[in-house]
Amino acid sequence: MSSENKAANAAEKLKGKAKEAAGKATGNERLQAEGKGDQVKGDAKQAFEKVKDTLKD
Repeated sequence: MSSENKAANAAEKLKGKAKEAAGKATGNERLQAEGKGDQVKGDAKQAFEKVKDTLKD
């Protein structure tokens, strides 16, 4: 996995965790859901990058 993609995916997960925490703190269920969605997208992108790396080898 390229380090650029790895950093971007980790940043997306971190952004999602922050959104989720902010949503919990303010009682905003929509923000919590967006945060969870961002985390899932980050995980999915990381998994895709790992598959690409495996196929390269």
